[in-house]
Amino acid sequence: MRVLWVLALALSGRGAGAFVVQVSSSCALAPNGSALAFGLTFLFNKNPLVCYDPDNGRFVPCDWGLLHGYAAFVALVLNDNASWLQRAEQRRRACQELAHEFWGATALRQTPPQARVVPSSVPGAPDVVLSCHVWGFYPPAVTVEWLHDGAVVAAGDTAAIRPRGDLTYQTQVPLRLPRGAGGAFTCAVRHAGLERALRRRWGPGLSPELTEKVAVAAVTVTLGLLIFGAGTFCYCRQGTAAAGGGLAGDTDDVPKEAAASASCPGNR
Repeated sequence: MRVLWVLALALSGRGAGAFVVQVSSSCALAPNGSALAFGLTFLFNKNPLVCYDPDNGRFVPCDWGLLHGYAAFVALVLNDNASWLQRAEQRRRACQELAHEFWGATALRQTPPQARVVPSSVPGAPDVVLSCHVWGFYPPAVTVEWLHDGAVVAAGDTAAIRPRGDLTYQTQVPLRLPRGAGGAFTCAVRHAGLERALRRRWGPGLSPELTEKVAVAAVTVTLGLLIFGAGTFCYCRQGTAAAGGGLAGDTDDVPKEAAASASCPGNR
């Protein structure tokens, strides 16, 4: 809080309006997970103002423009504050000690991708565009290919890989083909998180995934109809038996067939 007051008083003399002060810490890691460098920076409106020098254990100004004088003054105030120096050293030690602990769960993690083929066309246009959407994968290295009857006809551009906002990546690989093109087109995705290539097929008629869903729905409906028919049959037989037993001791000359038919509407 003292740092904010110092900045507010210092900048009030220049007639500065509203501003934002942020504290950012960073921990650069090597490919093997070891800590390379540590940084602790005070930012003024997203611009570095004062930085921590871990080699000398002191704060130094890192703005060499119009705010250099204020940065030097704030660095002096921070160096006179033992709690900020201790906090910076604690973060530096945490960078070195916790790097290996979280390295495997972050940088070395492997999240397999998902894929879907989406066709699109413009009325009257001679071509159809197939887009292979691949998302949710980490690390960002991925290979996306279009196959036509097993032969590679197009490959994805690695420059089109973009972050998704949830620590995973996404990409999209289009394929333009003329209307009425025969054969099957398959989007093949290879990634470190997959044991084998992920394939999504597109062709005339239903896709394999949709065909499987339709088959499951048809089997479910057929089983439902069979169960309903069996239940109706058993219900009618029980009604017929009950009607026959009731007529056995009756003196009226009512035919058993009429009583049985009255117990089950399906027998009329």
